[in-house]
Amino acid sequence: HIYVTWFWFSPFSLDLPESPCALILNTCSMCVSFHSFLLQIFEWWYFRKYGTSFIEQVSVSHLRPLLGGVDNSSSNNSNTSNGDADSSRQSVSECKVWRNPLNLFRGAEYNRYTWVTGREPLTYYDMNLSAQDHQTFFTCDSDHIRPADASKDPKHLLQISVEHNTFCATAYILLAEEEATTIVEAEKLFKQALKVGEGCYRRSQQLQHHGSQYEAQHRRDTNVLVYIKRRLAMCSRKLGRTREAVKMMRDLMKEFPLLSMFNIHENLLESLLELQNYADVQAVLAKYDDISLPKSATICYTAALLKARAVSDKFSPEAASRRGLSTAEMNAVEAIHRAVEFNPHVPKYLLEMKSLILPPEHILKRGDSEAIAYAFFHLQHWKRVEGALNLLHCTWEGTVFHEVSVYPKKELPFFILFTAGLCSFTAMLALLTHQFPELMGVFAKAFLGTLFAPLNFIMEKVESILPSGLWHQLTRI
Repeated sequence: HIYVTWFWFSPFSLDLPESPCALILNTCSMCVSFHSFLLQIFEWWYFRKYGTSFIEQVSVSHLRPLLGGVDNSSSNNSNTSNGDADSSRQSVSECKVWRNPLNLFRGAEYNRYTWVTGREPLTYYDMNLSAQDHQTFFTCDSDHIRPADASKDPKHLLQISVEHNTFCATAYILLAEEEATTIVEAEKLFKQALKVGEGCYRRSQQLQHHGSQYEAQHRRDTNVLVYIKRRLAMCSRKLGRTREAVKMMRDLMKEFPLLSMFNIHENLLESLLELQNYADVQAVLAKYDDISLPKSATICYTAALLKARAVSDKFSPEAASRRGLSTAEMNAVEAIHRAVEFNPHVPKYLLEMKSLILPPEHILKRGDSEAIAYAFFHLQHWKRVEGALNLLHCTWEGTVFHEVSVYPKKELPFFILFTAGLCSFTAMLALLTHQFPELMGVFAKAFLGTLFAPLNFIMEKVESILPSGLWHQLTRI
């Protein structure tokens, strides 16, 4: 763009607007503008598909290290790992992408939507994050076979793993997630994975203190076993065996109390709400609705639902406006306001003001993706409580949002806007130069004259102040 603009405004091209050289320059400028237009289209497509700017990603990944820049992500990760303050931990946890604890089965549920509509329910970015999760939780440095190496063909991975007597559990997980077309079939595969996973877990548990390599293998086997048991509990929940699912989740949380990364308590809350066991729901909330723990829409809105349940069946806006709110009604309204302040996107989905879609495999805390995931599974629980949605409808818009409560909208990267503006400006100049070469030449000369006028003025003043022979003496030196 800089070279093309210089060619347009150069005196040579302006003095010869009808010359072959000027025609070649104008043609080259039009070609460059066309290529800039293609670059802008590619940038827009890349941003729509991957959620990030290609030019910005290249500049940050490759140019910033050359210029001595520092990546902010490392500092964020260090702050998260150190855990110096609960507030910093809370803000960091709300800004990162989380695995959806209630995510559907890709083969038995997500692919069913594809079979019916011919559309993909998941984005490439979401599926890529899932592959990264598998690499993080289900592999270690000593593994020779990795799930991502054969993620497109889990049966081939299972064959290789059986031959090497490694990674059978992970291969069964991939088959259950990707290849099983029904929940029943997925459950059978997960039960096979459980047998293999328990054996690997017991072996690595005995060897975990023999070195860092064995410790990493034990951590890998622990993650695999927890994942299998959680998905088996979800299979039981989807097949109608809710009490069995609740028992499996409780046992899993007792056996591995420190593994909070899977957010198993959110699966437990949803199952307990299905059983309408509100006392146990309150007990789980009392344990996990703590200021030092990361919040979620499930925790905040479930707490609001329990408070609303106590007053929603007799709540009337007209009566409340005449006599004022009672203590129980005030507690319910405050709980709803607290939930809406955490994620203001949820009420529109619960009140069916916005259409629901299939929830993604990953969510962003306080974002629209978390609202979709929560409403997809919990809308039925709100409908079951008489008057709860009516109370939500009457009170949620009155929430006073603080600055931290307003979730920022996703904006276009600066490089996309800059490229679009520069491309449009270049194309406009090329068109005007081609249509009105003489007039654009006059404008360009006037622009250059105005631009260099201060410099000429300074040079004249310097020449008038300095002796006349000084420049000659300096050149001789």
